[in-house]
Amino acid sequence: MIRLEKRPTPSRGWAWATPIVAVLATMVAGGLLFGALGSNPFEAIRTIFWDPIFGEFAFYYRGQLLVKAGPLILIAIGLSLGFRAGIWNIGAEGQYIMGAIFGAAVGLAFYPMEARWLIFPLMVIAGVVGGYLWAMIPGILRTRFNTNEILVSLLLVYVAEQILAWMALGPLRNPDGAGFPGSRNLGQYASSANKELIAGWGMHWGVVAAFIAVIFAYILLSRHILGLNIRLAGEAPRAARFAGVNPERLVLLCLGISGALAGLAGLFEVAGPAGQISIDFNVGYGFTAIIVAFLGRLHPIGILLAGLLMALTYIGGEAAQASLGLPASAIQAFQGMLLFFLLAFDVLTNFKLRIGGEARA
Repeated sequence: MIRLEKRPTPSRGWAWATPIVAVLATMVAGGLLFGALGSNPFEAIRTIFWDPIFGEFAFYYRGQLLVKAGPLILIAIGLSLGFRAGIWNIGAEGQYIMGAIFGAAVGLAFYPMEARWLIFPLMVIAGVVGGYLWAMIPGILRTRFNTNEILVSLLLVYVAEQILAWMALGPLRNPDGAGFPGSRNLGQYASSANKELIAGWGMHWGVVAAFIAVIFAYILLSRHILGLNIRLAGEAPRAARFAGVNPERLVLLCLGISGALAGLAGLFEVAGPAGQISIDFNVGYGFTAIIVAFLGRLHPIGILLAGLLMALTYIGGEAAQASLGLPASAIQAFQGMLLFFLLAFDVLTNFKLRIGGEARA
């Protein structure tokens, strides 16, 4: 007989061991999946996790690691604040898209003013505003009409995707693009381009912003009264109300911060690696950041490490597709397994696994 027995207090050891165990279980299950698809499972796992760091083209991949990790960390930091407070923003992908649209629209409005240094800062502000406003929709509906922010924020992702397609085909389409969808390339004029700060490393301002967000989130949660209120609201909502925490204000604040950071990530992506607004601009960073947030235990330092790990699966997955012929859907399933195993093993934080014997009274 196998049963779960409630622990008197959550296990701190399992809380920190769960992400490591989940990664190892994902490697095993992923290897079985790749083997079933006809690839050598050991070679596939090596290509995903080892080659990008220690392989023949490691120097190139290390730079790309920062490019992929930047938006994941930035979005996950914002989401973690809300998750800690029990506010579930599942629509960061939509806020990421809207931040990119707002920022790109400002940059394209100044075309072709190449020498104006003020354009890029204005794009950054516009990206933050775009993500913030899109996050305020579920925030206001939650506080005024008690709607479920999970459903509203998630459904708004599909609205944002339709707006993205409309912008790529209509208002922001390149008039010199011979009718093809997509905006002008923002890298064509330096004042609005998010260029590499160190040649060959891939590091741009979005990566710098991600590291700054980690530092500020750590200080906020460990040293500021607002961080205490966020933790208190998530762990003991009734105690938070007795302590004078305004739940409606906290909802708007957490959703606003997460939306602003997601919009900022979208802006840095469209002004840097992506370079333009296109129909397929969004690649799922907003959803993957949810995995990053939980894999990092909603802790800023953990999110930093989890973001690098998830970026590694992106880069290694692309290498596995090219060299081993693995389908993209298999790589996406592999990434999804990570969240599945994380949630599965997380049960052991609060419960003991008992085999045989009588249940305790």
